[in-house]
Amino acid sequence: MTNSVHPHGHRTPLPPVQAPAAGVPTPRAHPSPQATAPPTPAGGTAKGASKPAKQRDAFFDNAKYLAIVLVAMAHSWEPLTDHSRTAEALYMTVYTFHMPAFIVISGYFSRSFDMRPDRLKRLVTGVAVPYVIFEVAYTFFKRWADDDPTQPISLLDPWYLTWFLVALFVWRLTVPLWKLVRWPLPLALAVATLAVISPDIGDDLDLQRVLQFLPFFVLGLCMKPEHFQLVRRREVRILSVPIFACALLLAYWAAPRMSSVWFYRRDSAQELGFPWWIGVMMTLALFGCSVVLTACFFAWVPRRKMWFTVLGAGTLYGYLLHGFLAKGSRFGGWFDDYAWLHQPAGEIFVTVVAATVVTLLCTPPVQRVFRFAMEPKMEWAFKRDAAQLARERAKSS
Repeated sequence: MTNSVHPHGHRTPLPPVQAPAAGVPTPRAHPSPQATAPPTPAGGTAKGASKPAKQRDAFFDNAKYLAIVLVAMAHSWEPLTDHSRTAEALYMTVYTFHMPAFIVISGYFSRSFDMRPDRLKRLVTGVAVPYVIFEVAYTFFKRWADDDPTQPISLLDPWYLTWFLVALFVWRLTVPLWKLVRWPLPLALAVATLAVISPDIGDDLDLQRVLQFLPFFVLGLCMKPEHFQLVRRREVRILSVPIFACALLLAYWAAPRMSSVWFYRRDSAQELGFPWWIGVMMTLALFGCSVVLTACFFAWVPRRKMWFTVLGAGTLYGYLLHGFLAKGSRFGGWFDDYAWLHQPAGEIFVTVVAATVVTLLCTPPVQRVFRFAMEPKMEWAFKRDAAQLARERAKSS
């Protein structure tokens, strides 16, 4: 089958991605672009009343949760793709848009990022520090679960899902640049195209993925609330059904003919054994397909508050934590020991388990337990700025 090259691990002959995430997005709560303050009495806010907190938009929390579920499901399908053409087709279809959707949302909520000290501090505590913690944790996990005591700790070579944190850190630092240039999206596409034909970029910080996924982040930066309203129109929702059906049929046809490695955006065309011009064509074609399917995905995301809306704030937790189970199942040989998992009923079982586990990992109790690693305050590591000192003086007076 086509899945001869795997998306995760060190660059051995061939996958986190808020995903991820989440976007995968960062675990911090994002204000809704459509949030409105509650009405105030005539004449303005009542004396002594605190400024109302901005509300979260249920649409984006729903989108992040559904995207992280698709990420976990796709990871559970990976061991099944060698024996099931249907699983391979589903795998390729979902891989076309699940991480792009996360990254678009991450870019959208990064529009206000600048080099202000409080935002830089948040970038360090919410992205850089979790990267270091989970890169080390994954390394020790591999040493133990895979019986590989020689696995090195290398902060320059992200392992498995941690690449997304590196990418998010780099992307956010470049936000001021994308606000400055006249044609940000075409420029980002040019950068991604140059990356895919540059085999000398190397493994450091997984820069191939950082650069090849960059256009989706810049696309999110360029989007406005009305763009999301556009894809949520009824006619777009109806049209998305045949588009998804065609995508599945195309993936089923392509499964034995095309390597799914292209969807990982981890390597250059030359490293995959193709001429450079194939890399250019695949980059542009996959970007177009990803944007279309991402729009179709957004079209079916519920706008109202659902039972899972609250889980949208914990998608980065689910993204990073479910990797231990996903990799543990490979290291433990579960898919080899239990042949029934490769049957249709087993494939459905694996899918349900993956969706359930990642759902549980996004819940508030799990967030409270792991907040020390995902959202450390680290006040001891930063200088207090003038605004913070003023607030502290006001509280003490």
